[in-house]
Amino acid sequence: MATEPALKQRGGARSKDIRAARPYLLSLTPLRALARRSASVVALATLDVTGLAFGLYGALALRELYHGRTPLWGLLWEAPQEWLPFVVLVTLLVFWRAGLYAARDRRPGLGAVVSSLLVVGGVTVGFAIASGHSFDTYAYAPTAFFLSVLVIGLLRASYDSVTRDLIRLAHIRRRTVLVGDDEQVAELRRVLGWSRNGIEYEFVGESAPVPAAVTALLDAERVDELVLADPTLDEQQALELVDQAHRRGVRVRVAPRTTELLRDRGEYVPGQGVPLFELHPPVFAGTDWLVKRVFDLMLGSAVLVVGLPVWLLIAAAIRLDSPGPVLYRSRRVGLHEEEFGMFKFRTMHADAEARQAELENANEAAGPLFKIRSDPRVTRVGGVLRRFSLDEIPNLLNVLRGEMSLVGPRPLPTRDYELLDEWHRKRSLVLPGMTGLWQIAGRSDLSFDELVRLDFYYIERWSLWLDITILARTIPAVFGRRGAY
Repeated sequence: MATEPALKQRGGARSKDIRAARPYLLSLTPLRALARRSASVVALATLDVTGLAFGLYGALALRELYHGRTPLWGLLWEAPQEWLPFVVLVTLLVFWRAGLYAARDRRPGLGAVVSSLLVVGGVTVGFAIASGHSFDTYAYAPTAFFLSVLVIGLLRASYDSVTRDLIRLAHIRRRTVLVGDDEQVAELRRVLGWSRNGIEYEFVGESAPVPAAVTALLDAERVDELVLADPTLDEQQALELVDQAHRRGVRVRVAPRTTELLRDRGEYVPGQGVPLFELHPPVFAGTDWLVKRVFDLMLGSAVLVVGLPVWLLIAAAIRLDSPGPVLYRSRRVGLHEEEFGMFKFRTMHADAEARQAELENANEAAGPLFKIRSDPRVTRVGGVLRRFSLDEIPNLLNVLRGEMSLVGPRPLPTRDYELLDEWHRKRSLVLPGMTGLWQIAGRSDLSFDELVRLDFYYIERWSLWLDITILARTIPAVFGRRGAY
């Protein structure tokens, strides 16, 4: 039978449980959170509708100018007045479904805007055809699409920038407790960095994965988030730790292991007394493969044609800077561990490959990667090309040949691949990519194991929207030289 002090202690714990306090739903904390979320959704929706209106209006004006007519600015809206409310409604619904009105740390970026507007355009055109609408021009829809993407993207970027500054001025911090052993906590600090989605971290404590110690820390500090590193607790301890955090209104996040990433898309199989999850092979097959391949061919061909003048300028600069060929075929390991020649603009002197052995001791990258920040073999033009990843542009030839994809795990040189652990090699079950999560996550700031986990995450969570998002985020990551050597 429990003693009186024990009963008081349990009662005290229950009194702190925000889930059990009915008035909590009517208290200031959740009402303030609801008000902030509502204001955020309304602001973003207003910006989206404004951007859509400007995109449609701009397309109408450009059409008039193209045909040599003077735009009658006030009359341009007469034609679309009937179907504009329909387009706005579809846009808001599609954006909501894509998570574009989610909380700041879960809201996707420009890639989701692009893919969502593609859906809106398809639905609108399909509805117009079904309702018997006659089109007097077929250039209006793509023009309106590109203008809407541009304006909505700029408005959302401005909103994120302004709200980020307001958050900093208000000294809002994400007060976080890290749970794990010393090595895991140090790794978490390094990987998490100083902020997430514009909200800075304030690490208020660290704890070993012991429920009693974590509970004491949660009672001693005001905590917003608890991050648990690679848990080694048994089920009962883990449930108790999570329950104690939730009692106090603290969010719990877990840094997953590779096996947990693989399980995320496992298919539930009913079993006797225990739930089983079937792990499907991490490959693109059937419809997924067809969609990804068509997307690669269409976008790759368009970029190749549009960027041809840039190719010619880069080729001339390379030839004038140093003797040797313009293109270089780097031996890489691709799909099913088969070697192929990856096309790149030459950025090094002609004898660079022969000199690598003498530079092995100067390697600055962890794991099997070989990188030197000030590589003496790099030419002057090559340094500029590498700084902005322009040397990778000829990878498009490999994409069109079917040896690579626009997005996927980055192919490694044969020298690096031979040094991989066995579990690393599973990333070769799909086509390698020109860009991927490595490029937008900060390549030189993460260990090689963490980079490989990003590859597994991409393979298991693949969608066309994810590809578009990665492509959209690659451009600012490249020009910001994030994680580049």
